[in-house]
Formats: sequence, C-alpha cells, structure tokens
Amino acid sequence: MDLTPHRVAAVVVPPVLGFDVSIPLMVFHSVPFYDVRVCTVRPGPMPTVGGPAIVVPDGLDAVEGADTVIAIGSGGEPAPPEALDALRKAAAGGARIASLCTGAFVLAQAGLLDGLRATTHWGMAGDLAGRFPSVDVQPDLLFVEDGGVFTSAGAAAAIDLCLHLIAVDHGAAVANTAARLAVVPPVRPGGQSQFIETPLPPERGSWLAPTRVWALEHLDRPLTLADLAGHARTSVRTLSRRFHAETGLSPLQWLLQRRVDRARELLETTGLPMDQVARKSGLGSADSLRKHLVGRVGLTPTAYRASFNRAAGGVSR
Repeated sequence: MDLTPHRVAAVVVPPVLGFDVSIPLMVFHSVPFYDVRVCTVRPGPMPTVGGPAIVVPDGLDAVEGADTVIAIGSGGEPAPPEALDALRKAAAGGARIASLCTGAFVLAQAGLLDGLRATTHWGMAGDLAGRFPSVDVQPDLLFVEDGGVFTSAGAAAAIDLCLHLIAVDHGAAVANTAARLAVVPPVRPGGQSQFIETPLPPERGSWLAPTRVWALEHLDRPLTLADLAGHARTSVRTLSRRFHAETGLSPLQWLLQRRVDRARELLETTGLPMDQVARKSGLGSADSLRKHLVGRVGLTPTAYRASFNRAAGGVSR
C-alpha cells in the first residue's frame, strides 16, 4: 500500500470568499491521506469578500507535482496569467483538476473546460455560459465530472465535491469518515439539484427526516412507497412531493442511492459474499448489485472490493 500523502494544491484567485478557501483544508485534512497547500500568485495577506483578510502562505510553486489542483475564487473576474499557466501545466502533467464555485471561471479562462460539461454557482451559471460558449454549463447540478475535470456549485456543494474526490481515491467508508469528522452530512450525489424550486417553510424543512432515518435502518427490507408513506403517516402523493422538496430526489431514487452507498461500505469493510452484500443493502441479488455498482461507480463489486477493502490490501491510490 502506498502511504505517500496525496498532494492537493488549492490555487486561490481573488476576489474570494474565506469560506471557500477553508473547504479543502477542512475536508481533506479530516482523514490522514492528504497534504493540502493553499497557494496564489502573490503569497501573503489577501482580502476576502465580506470578511476578514486571510493569509495565503504559498506561491504557485506548490502546484508543481501536486496530484490534485483546485481552483478557488475569482468571482468571474479575469485571473492572473501566472495562475492560468500553472493550471495548464498541471493538467498537461496529469494532475487531477477541479474547481469550487466560481473557480470554474478560472478553469474556463485556462481553456481547461473547452468541450466539457461543467457547473458553478447557479447565480453565475448564465454568465459562465455566455462568456465561454465552448463550455456545456449545467446550472442545476451540485458538481460535475467530465473528462477528468471536476467542477462544483458553491458553499455546501463544494464540500460535496471534496468528499466525492475522497470517495474516488479511498472509497465511500473513508469519505463518510471525513464527513463525520468535518460534522457535515455524507456526500450527496452530484446529480442532485443545486436548489429546490418550491422550498418548504424553514420550520418544516426536515419533516421527513425521521422517515429517512427509519429507511436507513431498514435498507435490507424491500421498502415501498407505501411503507415510507405509512411511516410518515401521509399519502404516497404527499410523501413523493415533500420528499423531492427536501432532498431533490424522488423517494425511490434516494433509496437506490442509499442502498448503493451501503453496498459500497460493506464491500470496503467486510469480506461478505456478494449475495449477502446485496441482501444486506437491499439490492436483492448479486446480479442486481453488479448492475447498480457498475452504473454508479464504473466498477464491478469484485473490482471495487479489490480497490478499496483495506483488509484485502486495497486503497492503492
């Protein structure tokens, strides 16, 4: 097993929110597999939007040799040529490239999103699409991967992307550990909507949370819409409407995602036969497990276990 830390270089391009800069530090440092360096064209104190100044300690030499390079900030403003050159060189050298929120504008200016699907904060998506017509902007997604380049929406979606990158590197169990240590929910699928079109009043926004907890405790059962509605003491129609409003997914979409997540954790942390993994996660059969895992992560259950089960010597990335 390779124990060399995965090097992450966060390239900060002002104007920037202090919160955005803190996200890679908070998420990646919550597990012992990453070395994160925050860098910019001119190291030192940097003003933030609507907050106190921060100190960015490193120059762009931190990008050299990084395994993952993340562009942060710019607010859509022109990025310094030096930052764009550093990103292009990193991409040419094989580094994984990502952006948080309006960092997508930096990647677009560097030409790294040409012909690719990408996202940013929904309030800036129209501007991104208008200024960079070669980018296929997806304005309503939390995060997008295309051509090995990752882009995210703002705030919580940026946390989701960082957790997703940990899951790509080390599996769902490690990503969930990072989420717990950072005191945030487990990663949401990137295909969820950035915002809810018809939000519930704040005091009722988690009305179905107890039912979701109950469902997680009974994933090994063949749960139906009627079962969920019965627990919530409501009609199936109301359940479906309220569930989508709270999660951005239908109840059955949410259940399938959670079942696949449970199967991934069992593959990572146990040596159970595939049919037992399928039953315990509620996916039914080994064939169904294989179908859904390949569809979600592109790996068969056997390959996934070989890559991410520590007891079997996995996690080599």
